[in-house]
Amino acid sequence: MPDRPSPLVAATGVVLDTRGRVLVLTGPGRSDPELPGGPVRDTETPEEGLARALREGLKLTPATGRLLAVDSRPPGPLGRSQIVHVHLVGPLAAPEAAAVSLPGGDTAEARWLPPEEACALLPARTAPRLRAALAALHTGSFAHLVDGVPQPGSPAGLDPARRLALEHSGTLDPASHRASRPKAVTAASVLFTGPDGRILLVQPAYGRSDRWNLPGGGIDSDLGEIPRAAARREVEEELGLDIAPGRLLAVNWSHKPGRPARIRFLYDGGVLDAPALARIRLDPTELLQWRTVAPADLPGLVKPALRRQITACLTARATGTGPLELHAGRRP
Repeated sequence: MPDRPSPLVAATGVVLDTRGRVLVLTGPGRSDPELPGGPVRDTETPEEGLARALREGLKLTPATGRLLAVDSRPPGPLGRSQIVHVHLVGPLAAPEAAAVSLPGGDTAEARWLPPEEACALLPARTAPRLRAALAALHTGSFAHLVDGVPQPGSPAGLDPARRLALEHSGTLDPASHRASRPKAVTAASVLFTGPDGRILLVQPAYGRSDRWNLPGGGIDSDLGEIPRAAARREVEEELGLDIAPGRLLAVNWSHKPGRPARIRFLYDGGVLDAPALARIRLDPTELLQWRTVAPADLPGLVKPALRRQITACLTARATGTGPLELHAGRRP
């Protein structure tokens, strides 16, 4: 085995700050702008090689994040093929991002660029790799590349028009078809009100804590969980209340370009009287606090799309209609 040639292995980091900007390196010794990273040594894993490159070259010590893409390149001038692992790093907090610098003074620079500017600056062999890695990041997926080109069946990075053409041509095998199909994130929420009609909201302990939500959360579909069971489980985990959800009031569909669609099932939790509200016990790892609010006070507390969903569900409950089909909280 030692005398058999093997591919060169490298590890690249898509290093982000909290503003979503990408770290691009320029300066002496670099014929083109590049992403941080470098060759992986014989005894290293790609994660260890990337961590070393960040530590030695940029004095950065963040944990190497999840694998976004693998790019296989045909043999180049050295006569050996190359395999590049692309990992997420960060987002780095503002002080850590501001401290990033390269040796070499004014002629070596670490630049934080918006994604499109970074892709435009990077050379043609690298920019597609970054685009595919960012697509994998935004969709929670992975990109399979050969020389920067997403392959048929790649879960991320494949141009939607090309994916559609491949599907219609019948050239995708069943596994590749499933892998490349658009994905959706599903959740279940429960609408509770008090005797006075005020709506129960919860404040998350993660993400944007200034945004309040309905009780609920993600559906564990990989465990065979159905939306109604997820709604009951989430209410018990978050609030300490074991209450079977009532009827389905609405199903909401929302979508942002480049992201998975989000589907929310909204159930009627009924009216919680004072003793029931007093039994609420929050999971501190998920929620900071709860409160009840009048419908008129929803603006400023919840996102507009969720406010529209709540309003539509209150109407469906009061009129006995539904389930409603909603798109970002609106009737189609």
